[in-house]
Amino acid sequence: PASLCQTCRGRCGDVLEKCSCRATCMTLMSCCADYNQSCFQVMPHSSSMLGGEASCETHMSNKLCSFLCRFKGEILRDGFIDAEGHAYCISPLLYETGWIPFDVSTDGINFDRSAQYFSVHPSKADPTSKVILVNATQWQNYGTPNVGGRLKMTWNNSLIRAERINVELWAYRESQTGRGTNASPPPQAELHYLYSLGRNLTNSGAFSFSPKPRREYSDWELGNIRITAGSTAEGERDVRGLWSGAHLLAWHLEEAFRENSAAWARSRCLQWDDLETNLPDFLSELIDCPCTLAQARADTGRFHTDSSCDIERGSVCTYHPGCVHCVRAIQASPEHGAGQQCCYDHSGDLVFTGDSVGGSTPDRAHDWGSPPYVQPPRVPGYSHWLHDVLSFYHCCLWSDRCHVYLKHRPSSGCQNYQPPRAGVVLGHSHYVTFDGLRYTFSGKGEYHLVSSPETELSVQVRTEQVKLKNGEGSDVSTRLSSVAMKQNGSDVIEVRLAAGAHLQVLKNQNVLLFTEQSWMELHGEALGTPDSSHAAKHVTVTFSSGAAVEVRMFGGNMAVTVLLPAEFNRHARGLLGSMNSDPSDDLTTQLGEVIPSANATSEEVFTFGAGWNISKNSSLFTYDSVHLLHLYSVPSSHDAAFVPAFSPPQSLDDPLVADVLVMCYGEGAQFCKHDALMTQNLTVGNATLRAYEEHRALMEALKPVVSCGWLPTPRNGRKNGTRYLEGSTLSFTCSQGYLMYESAERTCLGDGTWTGEQPYCITGRLYNEKHNK
Repeated sequence: PASLCQTCRGRCGDVLEKCSCRATCMTLMSCCADYNQSCFQVMPHSSSMLGGEASCETHMSNKLCSFLCRFKGEILRDGFIDAEGHAYCISPLLYETGWIPFDVSTDGINFDRSAQYFSVHPSKADPTSKVILVNATQWQNYGTPNVGGRLKMTWNNSLIRAERINVELWAYRESQTGRGTNASPPPQAELHYLYSLGRNLTNSGAFSFSPKPRREYSDWELGNIRITAGSTAEGERDVRGLWSGAHLLAWHLEEAFRENSAAWARSRCLQWDDLETNLPDFLSELIDCPCTLAQARADTGRFHTDSSCDIERGSVCTYHPGCVHCVRAIQASPEHGAGQQCCYDHSGDLVFTGDSVGGSTPDRAHDWGSPPYVQPPRVPGYSHWLHDVLSFYHCCLWSDRCHVYLKHRPSSGCQNYQPPRAGVVLGHSHYVTFDGLRYTFSGKGEYHLVSSPETELSVQVRTEQVKLKNGEGSDVSTRLSSVAMKQNGSDVIEVRLAAGAHLQVLKNQNVLLFTEQSWMELHGEALGTPDSSHAAKHVTVTFSSGAAVEVRMFGGNMAVTVLLPAEFNRHARGLLGSMNSDPSDDLTTQLGEVIPSANATSEEVFTFGAGWNISKNSSLFTYDSVHLLHLYSVPSSHDAAFVPAFSPPQSLDDPLVADVLVMCYGEGAQFCKHDALMTQNLTVGNATLRAYEEHRALMEALKPVVSCGWLPTPRNGRKNGTRYLEGSTLSFTCSQGYLMYESAERTCLGDGTWTGEQPYCITGRLYNEKHNK
């Protein structure tokens, strides 16, 4: 065959003249003959950015004697063959997360076999492959009052294929704390081997020791434990090994720390204070926090749950006492790579550091790092520990200088926060636009859900005929079967309906699995699912612009919600309308003609929807089966031969009608009745109703609220109340011996201002002087 004449070596992802080197070739049976050998997969497909994990190369010949692995086109490492003939590469230490390309050479010259693996934040790495620090609180606070004794660690000894092991300490630092200038080089990250805690020990899966003060290493306060085979040299890099999580190295600090940890930490806190004063301001470029917990959890395009304070996991908020949930801004600030953190109390209100040490704190370094990574302060995890967490221990946990920390990490307000707008398509092709217009368009084909040339965001949907209970296709309605999206030069993400009523995710036409990672940072976007399995029911895709697409399953049908921040106002078009707070022009065709929505007929709505079909050269979809090629890729992207029923049958003799009228209620009744009667299936109608109610709950959570901003407590006085939203009233009282000057009570008004004036608590003499002026 012709495919034998062409090769995939160095061409993975390309479609050649006679055959294909793209992943879709497997199901289309169009692969070049050497596709499996040239474009191979690795297992596992993810590992910690710290490296040391062995990835097995599938489809590599077991007849190889040796080969080279090259990561990112520059990092060379020897591969190895195990006793069973499996080929392995050891992942190197990287200071970045995301998909890492690597190539393999079997002749030492040509790197023509390609794969990639996912480098993850150390905290998100597989916990079963980590060194576990038993009683982490003891490790991190060792040497402070009443914290001492032996430290213990455990690990899965089967993962180190050796009878003897070494236990090493590695520590992290950044060479410069300032930003590079023409006169000075940029700062560099360094994870450095310090010393061994034990060598040539029995690989028992456990080790304990009594730590000794090490004055010569007291400047190394952040690090990891690494365990390797006993045959490896001290500090040897990029060898198979297990890492602990990053932690404060209190247990090896100098004797002065153990003698008086508060004084030692106070000195470090004041040193940090001087350093921060001379660093660039990053607070002004941070996004405002959402005003309420409901907004924070609903704005999935810009904020993501902080795993260290998660209401779904029991609200264990060690660094934010008094809070029940925190979120982090997904995107780091553009210039400095800083992060925003927003925390909320049991009432759902934003907590300020001016009221509580557990309040929301911004970060000089985003915990998740930020592109292009590698250089401080953009190193995932470690930069954040060094710039934000270490100082919190010095100032707040180990000494009495928390006010110094909070001076540099004050909570951001929410006065400028604007919640995103949401539109949805659910059930059997029912649409609710960004401006609230509801309609049904049961066209069959591929269409623009959102098209925004100004922001280069494109979200496309594919629909299919609804299948009835007997498995036959319905000629009366359609449902979603796939949604594809991209923005600017981001990866193309497609989420489609798969067998078994679950969701399948593709990145650039390659299937993504969530068996190892439930959250992935990609090129220009991130995506995640709460379902760490093959059978995802809920997928979130977020873009760097703050836009998000939520895909959920309801009773076998997809529902797709698009959330757009205010920057998209008047810059969105497509089936979800114009996003200009005017639903009357939401039925604007691709040619710019406005069909007045108030009295549009079903036929006019159908014509409007059909006009938003995509062109072949703009399609973002994957056509990896003969079925998809036949139905969508070859013919027009809108099937003009398919004309749905524009209204469901409602015969009084139909016994289902009575049950439908009981089940379908509220705002979603129209869509619920449509789907139940069209399919003669109450379960389908109920699923549509649930999807609509979910959308209504989202809209309620995203309602704008007015904040008047934080008010300070008067010196020598008290403030009663910590809610700063419209309608809230705060009262102030003075300590004994002081009198109230100005307003003892202030109320937040709808225009974002407070009534009255800032109160002061002053002595009687000063009070009389002010009143006698």
